[in-house]
Amino acid sequence: MATRLRRRHPIGAEITARGVHFRVWAPERRKVDVVLDPEGEAIVRPLKVESGGYHSGLVSEAREGTLYAFRLEEDPHHLPDPASRFQPRGPNGPSQVIEPRAYAWEDTDWRGPDPERQVIYELHVGTFTEEGNWMAAAAQLPDLARLGITLIEALPIADFTGRFGWGYDGVDLFAPTRLYGRPDDLRAFVDAAHRLGLGVILDVVYNHFGPDGSYVYRFSPWYHHPTRTTDWGKAVNFDGPHSGPVREFFITNAAYWIDEFHLDGLRIDATQDIHDRSPEHVVTAITRVARAAAKGRRIYVVAENEPQRCELLEPAERGGWGVDALWNDDFHHSASVAMTGRAEAYYSCHRGSPQEFVSVAKHALLYQGQHYPWQNKRRGTPTYGIPPFRFVNYLDNHDQVANSGRGYRCHMTTSPGRYRAMTALLLLLPGTPMLFQGQEYAASTPFYYFADHREAIAESVKAGRAAFLAQFRSLASPRMQSVLPDPADPDTFVRSKLDHGERHHHRQTWELHRSLLALRRTDPAFTCLRPGSVDGAVIGPEAFLLRYGCGEAEARLVMVNLGTDLQLEPAPEPLLAPPRGMRWSIMWSSEDPDFGGRGIAVLGNGESWWLSGHAAVVLRPEPCPPDGEEGSIFKERC
Repeated sequence: MATRLRRRHPIGAEITARGVHFRVWAPERRKVDVVLDPEGEAIVRPLKVESGGYHSGLVSEAREGTLYAFRLEEDPHHLPDPASRFQPRGPNGPSQVIEPRAYAWEDTDWRGPDPERQVIYELHVGTFTEEGNWMAAAAQLPDLARLGITLIEALPIADFTGRFGWGYDGVDLFAPTRLYGRPDDLRAFVDAAHRLGLGVILDVVYNHFGPDGSYVYRFSPWYHHPTRTTDWGKAVNFDGPHSGPVREFFITNAAYWIDEFHLDGLRIDATQDIHDRSPEHVVTAITRVARAAAKGRRIYVVAENEPQRCELLEPAERGGWGVDALWNDDFHHSASVAMTGRAEAYYSCHRGSPQEFVSVAKHALLYQGQHYPWQNKRRGTPTYGIPPFRFVNYLDNHDQVANSGRGYRCHMTTSPGRYRAMTALLLLLPGTPMLFQGQEYAASTPFYYFADHREAIAESVKAGRAAFLAQFRSLASPRMQSVLPDPADPDTFVRSKLDHGERHHHRQTWELHRSLLALRRTDPAFTCLRPGSVDGAVIGPEAFLLRYGCGEAEARLVMVNLGTDLQLEPAPEPLLAPPRGMRWSIMWSSEDPDFGGRGIAVLGNGESWWLSGHAAVVLRPEPCPPDGEEGSIFKERC
């Protein structure tokens, strides 16, 4: 027990003053050896059996950089460490001893992200730059900080087989993939982000292991639940027989990323497939331990939860999981239908109507327990009293862009005017906005699903991907199925890489995002995030308005028209009325020529309102001019 207390984490290889201490769980194995330099001289040292199925030992010959593997009983195969900190030759090669304390951190004053003031940027390291590594990604961070991004969300980086992939098939959950650099390259990326005032959170997959290169089941079959399954196969065993060490494995993993890499939180993938009936749900434990590992820094934990269960946001003492935010698919689905006119498959229960956007602004989620025909069951739970910043909104993310079949980003599927208007809505809604890499400059490159597996698995993945996309009628025809990109084709991966030169070529879209994020960050109406600070009304077949402000002096109108030109006469809507003694003035317009628009239109003549099609406009109150003098923009009578 004394040896264990000196460890930083309960599993894996850790450097001490007298060598390297190894510890692994293999309850069915009577004998476990650690093999140093397994592809060379192969120094073999036996580990001692502990209670609970653990095997451990101190090996004086091992040091930082030593390659090692485990050998189970008389099995001649050398297996990588399930808690390996690095796999320099990939998941099928030996593990490497890593010393995390060798990196000289410069972020001692960094206190972590404020959950109320985040603008998230989702990126995939392998396609974010041409080089596809941490060093190249770090060089792009200053531009993101200038744009107004506050939090980077990296897609999963736990090592996986092959030359490329999304990362959701990770098999070495403690090992940052060698494809993007060494562990210290990740630390340098986080350090660079913190110097710029940017947080970094990591997408983690705790609902399954990847289909190739996972050796945990050789150490124990109890990593699998004996009866449960998920969309990806057998479920992880969080509450079945011998589940204690499995829970410890995943809980330790969460703490490890926060502790050893100074990460600012986690985005937990597909929590609906993390099945656990324990008194403390494993996600609750993960969140609790991750916060403790931050040692006083704030961290930000986001959950993807397809059923949109708001109980996850409740603190543990009230039966919740204690996460900070949930992804909001309702907003995305309504926005997609409004921009494209298509309501296929899982979009079929959203109409993209003005009322849906008013309801999102006021209540965050659209489905809060109503029947959901697509799944023929109830969806969601009530959001009443939950601050709006605890819901993450997006027009694009990695899944939805790839699920278009052709890798289309949202600006490729709608008109330029609608895209600008919907961008304004996204970035000014009270929820937390998230951009997907390249969205800020309308990247022309697609983003496909790609995964490099050995042939048998690759064929299965290709067929499974085509079957999944066939739920969309437009992608189900033999003709469309024949042109879907092959996930295993290296060109599918290469074509998904961003060209950051487009940041300059598409400067108007960049400026659109920059100006909106500045407005969100500095204007008092948009920084007031308490429940009830936004009201709204439908004003046309495809038009609506939102009225912001925690006080009349800070009132703002955001008017969005996704249809044809709209004239309101009469206008019996009280939210249109300016504060007493004031008139409305145009503060921002999506049709500003600086954003590629067709010009700012005068809104009215004092007797009627007029709003151009495919546009959004922000109005603020200003004092009425003296009698007889004309107003400068909107000549509304007082």
